[in-house]
Amino acid sequence: MSHLRRAVALCLRAMPLPNITGSPARTAEVSRSLPLRTGANPAPVRAAFGVALHMHQPTVLGAGDPPTAPLISNLQQMLDNPGQGDNHNAPVFLRCYGRVADLVGGLVGRGLRPRLMVDYSGNLLWGLAEMGQTEVLAALSRTVEPPLAQSIEWLGTMWSHAVVSSTPVPDLVLHMLAWRHHFAALFGLPALARVRGFSAPEMDLPVHPDACFAYVRALRSCGYRWLMVQEHTVENLDGTPLRQTRVPHRLVARNSEGETESIPVLVKTQGSDTKLVGQMQPLGEARALGRVLLGDRLVPPYCLQIGDGENGGVMMNEFPPAYQAAFEQLGDGDVVAMNGSEYLEALAAMGVDEGAFPSAQPRSQHRIWAEVTSPGPGAADRAIRGLRERDPSFKIDRASWTNDRSWLDGYDDVIDPMLRLSARFHERWDGAGAGAPDDPAYCRSLLTLLLSQTSCFRYWGRGVWTDTAQEICRRGLASLDAVP
Repeated sequence: MSHLRRAVALCLRAMPLPNITGSPARTAEVSRSLPLRTGANPAPVRAAFGVALHMHQPTVLGAGDPPTAPLISNLQQMLDNPGQGDNHNAPVFLRCYGRVADLVGGLVGRGLRPRLMVDYSGNLLWGLAEMGQTEVLAALSRTVEPPLAQSIEWLGTMWSHAVVSSTPVPDLVLHMLAWRHHFAALFGLPALARVRGFSAPEMDLPVHPDACFAYVRALRSCGYRWLMVQEHTVENLDGTPLRQTRVPHRLVARNSEGETESIPVLVKTQGSDTKLVGQMQPLGEARALGRVLLGDRLVPPYCLQIGDGENGGVMMNEFPPAYQAAFEQLGDGDVVAMNGSEYLEALAAMGVDEGAFPSAQPRSQHRIWAEVTSPGPGAADRAIRGLRERDPSFKIDRASWTNDRSWLDGYDDVIDPMLRLSARFHERWDGAGAGAPDDPAYCRSLLTLLLSQTSCFRYWGRGVWTDTAQEICRRGLASLDAVP
């Protein structure tokens, strides 16, 4: 082993590890077995709305030579270097991560009925623990206990904020399970049992039929009951835009061999704009709507938005007073706030389940299926190649909060080592047996695998971010070389 590789291996062995492994069956089953009882009464409701906050900080390299530099939270890096860029916002970000309990708890204490959904990446939760931010973690613990647990719904996500469509298919379930293990370790299995919905990083939805099928199957296998999607990432089965964006749909995922999986989806309308949440746009929209026909029932429509919980002046400064004012003014009228699972439970109480939801599929799939003459291995790939030969502009990698960003183009020097790391990981560990998750070497390999796929390394441009991704991949490969 070379001197450099030995140094990397020693660094990895000394690295503290988050709780990202455990029993997959246990963490999946808890969300399927416990009934959700919110007490929602849909009878007087004309329209409903929901808001969600997304929280994330990537894991980056700390000070020192890259091969041996510690892995730290980007939030720690910001706190340590306040004079760089907008790092002066780090203390405000830190307050934002813990203020949810006080924001909602203050309204609950006054007898009001606030609702809020949150998703926190595993990177962020791990980083807060490593930074010793016990007050923030204690505040988050309050959100999963009475009386706040009924008002705040946690959503699952990919552990290290990996974009689904650019993540190797075998790694999808690893991210989902890592997040669930980590969440259960922090807040307990009863809290995990209430995590029913999934919030995908960057609102990304795989367009490739085989990838989408694997994604939906992974969601279902991990116990998720619904998924949040962006309006322009889905279409009707005939390729037309959704006609009723404010009712649940059933995302149908079909693979090359004709197998299907499905999951209910709640649709976030419009593009990514924190003002939509920061200024409580969903409430204003809901006030202008009435019940709509779903199946053979008139049901309240659902106006849904998600935004970064800490990023930008609107979310740092305008959101808290706007959120408080919204629930102070709401009263006992026929427009109500509901979290996602609560809304689906309310529809079920009205006799409307997912069998009545209109079907949808990822955008552009109608063009792919029009090219498939018969199901079989590789059918979708052949169809996509045929489409691209006739129409070079045909893309399947831009279905996220924005349709003009690719998570692949121009990043071969990040994607290639990431794919090599994934292949090596599965080659080494997939046949290792039931004891592998308890092996520290497995945990170290898994951690670097997950970290290598963080979307930030391809969002913030070339330079330090892509260099960090390459270094993490090098560490991951070194950890596998060091395994007997």
